[in-house]
Amino acid sequence: MKRLIEELKRKDHKRHLGGLDFLRYIGPGLLVTVGFIDPGNWASNFAAGSEFGYALLWVVSLSTVMLIVLQHNVAHLGIVTGLCLSEAATRYAPAWQACTVLGTALMASVSTSLAEILGAAIALQMLFDIPIVWGAVLSTAFVLVMLFTNSYRRIERSIIAFVSVIGLSFIYELFLVDVDWPAAARGWVVPSFPEGSMVVVMSILGAVVMPHNLYLHSEVVQSREFNKGDDASIRRVLRYELFDTLFSMFVGWAINSAMILLAASTFFAQGVQVDELQQAQALLSPLLGGNAATIFALALLLAGVSSTITSGMAAGSIFSGMFGESYNVKDVHSQVGIALSLLIALLLICFIGDPFRGLLISQMVLSIQLPFTVFMQVRLTSSERVMGPYANGRLSKCVLYGICILLTVLNLLLLFSAL
Repeated sequence: MKRLIEELKRKDHKRHLGGLDFLRYIGPGLLVTVGFIDPGNWASNFAAGSEFGYALLWVVSLSTVMLIVLQHNVAHLGIVTGLCLSEAATRYAPAWQACTVLGTALMASVSTSLAEILGAAIALQMLFDIPIVWGAVLSTAFVLVMLFTNSYRRIERSIIAFVSVIGLSFIYELFLVDVDWPAAARGWVVPSFPEGSMVVVMSILGAVVMPHNLYLHSEVVQSREFNKGDDASIRRVLRYELFDTLFSMFVGWAINSAMILLAASTFFAQGVQVDELQQAQALLSPLLGGNAATIFALALLLAGVSSTITSGMAAGSIFSGMFGESYNVKDVHSQVGIALSLLIALLLICFIGDPFRGLLISQMVLSIQLPFTVFMQVRLTSSERVMGPYANGRLSKCVLYGICILLTVLNLLLLFSAL
């Protein structure tokens, strides 16, 4: 009888696949997406659009393509092995290598958290005239409570709602401003490096392809507890995960592009350079009139809080993975990782004199760490010892290592421009 019931369940499962079944797999990608429409992205995008017009739109396009490849690849690791990137590095990489990469990744998560908390603090200053430091303290305290009391799914639903509100605000604005679409089309596909743009280029790159998101995606994709006991089931999950990644990354590309387009058509066209987020509230004036400042600040606050949550989760995943454990907010290692990332970031904010410049630099730091994480990831996903028959094929290896090399070259260009 028991065998009959199990057989009926399997048949029922197969019968209901297809149609809207893919919606059950949507979520992890959107959780990651909020990480690259955070306050650091706002600062990078507004700086790019106001200083260089449409010329740096290609960075968003290139970054998003790289992001899709990398996020799908790292989700592949999580689905096949049941390990997050940090756990896999600890288990399979030489100890010195794993410690170096994961240690720098944890420091990068501090830089990420700094940008997220700082963005929320700026929003609180705009709304209630609260000093930046006290706004940062309040934001950090709220996020810690959220992380230590909520489940994956409750956080996931909240963040998806935040993404929707923020994204629709900016995308709808495109219909209300005079965008030079031919120039924008060229900007999306034709690379250019205007004089003095290298820091902004790397800030956009670091704000889109973020190291902590690679660790986070490999962790949260496992929160979808589907049967992966056979080859057909694993391939089905991988297929739907790819759709989730493509859909989510496209949403992020659209929102980031919209920010640059709005800044270019509003500020660059008038010769105004944005050097603080408060200036950018003017972007919402055509839509909301006198309420623009309030709505902009609320959207920034939502972006800051939601992305701080994902940054804290990623830090918890990285730190717990160093001890061969998966992320669990009730476990002491995950709690320590979260606390280290958020509290060190809060301490650093106390010493930042220019918040907007601080946001840009924090994103640039992420791009510097990124090649280390990506090389580690590609090495793991290319190993048959780790992935078995699902290891990267020859073409995938070429593409992934090509991305690694490109990221390294861009970082060297940044270094040379600084010198």
